[in-house]
Amino acid sequence: MEHTAHSGHSDHSGRGDKAEQSLTVTRLLTRKHALNESRLEARQERTDAAPGEVLLKIDRFALTTNNVTYAAFGDAMNYWQFFPTGQQEWGHMPVWGFADVVDSQVPGVAVGERFYGYFPIASHIRMQPERVTGRGFYDAMAHRRSLTSAYNQYTRVTNDAAYAPELENYQILYRPLFITSFMLADFLEDNRFFGTTRLVVSSASSKTAYGTAFCLRDIPGIALAAITSERNRAFVQGLGCYEEVVSYDGLETLGTDVPTLYVDFSGDEALRARVHHHFGSALVYDCFAGSAQNTGFLRDTGLPGPKPEFYFAPVQIRKRNADWGPEGVNQRFNAAQRAFIDYVKTPANGWLTLVEEQGFGAAQERIASLVAGGSERKRGM
Repeated sequence: MEHTAHSGHSDHSGRGDKAEQSLTVTRLLTRKHALNESRLEARQERTDAAPGEVLLKIDRFALTTNNVTYAAFGDAMNYWQFFPTGQQEWGHMPVWGFADVVDSQVPGVAVGERFYGYFPIASHIRMQPERVTGRGFYDAMAHRRSLTSAYNQYTRVTNDAAYAPELENYQILYRPLFITSFMLADFLEDNRFFGTTRLVVSSASSKTAYGTAFCLRDIPGIALAAITSERNRAFVQGLGCYEEVVSYDGLETLGTDVPTLYVDFSGDEALRARVHHHFGSALVYDCFAGSAQNTGFLRDTGLPGPKPEFYFAPVQIRKRNADWGPEGVNQRFNAAQRAFIDYVKTPANGWLTLVEEQGFGAAQERIASLVAGGSERKRGM
């Protein structure tokens, strides 16, 4: 569900007046080890930005299982560190969205400008922009300097070739996921699919999984097989991206006569064990693409066949930045993303129904539902 949060802020007509005014900043905090639990916290802050700082009002963001994944891996992959709360048990669940500058003390970042990027679920956020260019800036807050730079970059919509106002909801819903899909597809193709001719994809109804399948749909000599829940089987079949679709109970009906690559979006160790034992010597590569359900990464469970390998999109992005240059990467990604969004938003294809809600209370309910697994696959949230 594309979820939009709105909160009021004071008039910003003069810096002298702003310093005397008070801004209510609302934050939605998530209990780190019970992700279905959240609470709201409000505090009073100055309405002006300090020297070297910008103040942004977060306008809209998407909530999907991807955000639950960030929270589930919050400790293991440092996602909680992007927006520290100062409270050991409570964290800021990261989201992708749009925010507007309401005050700035940074040359090159003007009041009223709109940026796309990685935000906390909150009404406002303060940042310290560095490396300011026409494209945007990087947040240089001290606690973010050692973290993955891809999450610290904020894109100025006026200079974003992939941006269109009418596509904002689709961008925040799919862009963070599709970059993973696009780079995963590129990683597999770049490695010639490790000598395989078939990909078996678990959790095939997830947006990242079918985004990857969309990117690979026209690769000659590569067949795609989907594993999904019985509940989502009809949806996955309707996507048209997979040659075969089976439920988890039907895994063993898949043939074992061709070299196979397992792309794991489920993180289910029992399922991984079944895959390894069923395909045996036909299984050439096991690619773990991440999961909201399993934060234990890849424990050695003594499985036969190839060792599961963890895929991390920023690594492939760095490689392609070196191979193609950042502009070349952007051009390829933008073209692929636009083709994907154009396909997804076409009602006749039946892939997505956008649902928009407002307010922090709606966000709390949505997070609890996502953690409980209550999201319908056709509903973009």
